[in-house]
Amino acid sequence: MPARSRASVLLSALWVVSVSTAATDTRLDGLSAAIKRGDYPKTTSVVVVQQGKLVFERYFGEGHRTMLNDTRSAMKAITALAVGAAIADGAIPSAQTLAFQYFSDLRPLQHDTRDKEAITLADLMSMSSALDCDDNDDNSVGSEDRMHEQHNWTRWGVDLPTYPEFSRDVHGLGPWRYCTVNAVLAGQVVQRATHEPVDQYVEKRIFAPLGIDQWEWPRSPVGEVMTGGGLRLRSRDIAKIAAMMADGGLWQGRPVIPSTWIDEVLTIRRASRPDQNYGYFIFEGQYNTTCGPTHAWYMAGNGGSQILILREQRTAIVLTRTNYNVAGTARQSAELLEKYVLPRFLCGAKL
Repeated sequence: MPARSRASVLLSALWVVSVSTAATDTRLDGLSAAIKRGDYPKTTSVVVVQQGKLVFERYFGEGHRTMLNDTRSAMKAITALAVGAAIADGAIPSAQTLAFQYFSDLRPLQHDTRDKEAITLADLMSMSSALDCDDNDDNSVGSEDRMHEQHNWTRWGVDLPTYPEFSRDVHGLGPWRYCTVNAVLAGQVVQRATHEPVDQYVEKRIFAPLGIDQWEWPRSPVGEVMTGGGLRLRSRDIAKIAAMMADGGLWQGRPVIPSTWIDEVLTIRRASRPDQNYGYFIFEGQYNTTCGPTHAWYMAGNGGSQILILREQRTAIVLTRTNYNVAGTARQSAELLEKYVLPRFLCGAKL
């Protein structure tokens, strides 16, 4: 891991000092009992940040404060933040920039079509690109499982075919299909545009200002950084990222990501299902609580982890779980949040 800068030590220390009693908060004792009963298997942590302060933190089972959590696809959102940082730095013109212009080193491309050349970063981030890939379809030629069988993910990704009947709607977007290779290619665009390894760019532009000093990136067999999920971070550090987004790109009053880009990321682009929407590598949906429905943006991944961003309340909630490849785990996590966490922190409870 890279050495910590003095600035990041100070930022981290200030935050920790302000929340020294959070771990002993008793407001979610009911949740602790439910987890002990086995209602929510393999839950490892719940962390809540409000108005920049860590107000609740508790670990369960194998979870602990220094654990680097594998939240799987929840960390796709980091890639959207990296794109925004690159735009702010002038390395990428905009979200409408053509993505495949950055892959000149890999030309000629297989299955090269007009639709492929027209793919923008916005298409990739909104999961509406023309690439023939769908992680929810076992027969998809471009599914994540097939990507993991490859030696070079970028080479394989740019060579994927496009849908033969691909079309855009009145908003200029194609059909929504969940496709991890979109996030992998978006990360490679950032790397090529900034002329810097994408992991180092993220570490410099996002982690350092937040005082994050420990992480673990997955990589392909040839060493490509996996920007489609699997980035391992401590629960507190995940909370910092979500809290920064909830606060319009600010961390402790300092800008990390432009507020205009946070607005772009947290704008509904497509419906991912009847009760759920999608922005740029992040979901939007409704949680039903005793004090009424709560709309939230959230990062989610296999295993049940859900990281909520509630901008109006300047609140971030981190739930980490490791219940991988078990049907119904996502709904189970939503129930946990609806029943125990959201009512405590968003229904007028005193902090």
